[in-house]
Amino acid sequence: MIFVIYNRIKHSLGLLALLAAGGMLAGCGFHLQGSNGELPTATAQTYLQTDDPYSDFYESLRQALRERGAGVVESPQDASAVLRILEDSYGQRILSVSARNVPREYEVFYTVTFSLEAGGSELLAPESMLVTRSYTWDETQVLGKSAEESELRQSLARDLALRVLRRIAADRQSVPAT
Repeated sequence: MIFVIYNRIKHSLGLLALLAAGGMLAGCGFHLQGSNGELPTATAQTYLQTDDPYSDFYESLRQALRERGAGVVESPQDASAVLRILEDSYGQRILSVSARNVPREYEVFYTVTFSLEAGGSELLAPESMLVTRSYTWDETQVLGKSAEESELRQSLARDLALRVLRRIAADRQSVPAT
């Protein structure tokens, strides 16, 4: 009997501690990574200007904008904001080699440069972002490692798209509403 009462009290205290921790996190301004602020109203209808509309970054940015409630339009005349992708490039470089001078580890990198314009004025000056990841290489697993490199590149593009949107959301106080 005492054991049952003890367990109920222990369970209630755990629940109370969990609720208190949740309240403190909400009160301090903590937000989960997926809910990083709202985009400025000027980006409600955004045109993505790029030289490569088929890149991993472009597709990730387009999808991320739509997930945040922004419309992606096909013409700059229909847009309330123009997000210019000035650079969109990726590559890989060797990080280490074996004693036989065979690559053992590679680094995949993705870099973008972007700017934001709305209402004929530049809201964000050109800004560059670079992300990297490394992976090991095994010449006996060429197909698997090539697929891993491709997946890493796509993951980096998604990460960069979210970073660009966080950068725009962070600067939304200076972005005028249109």
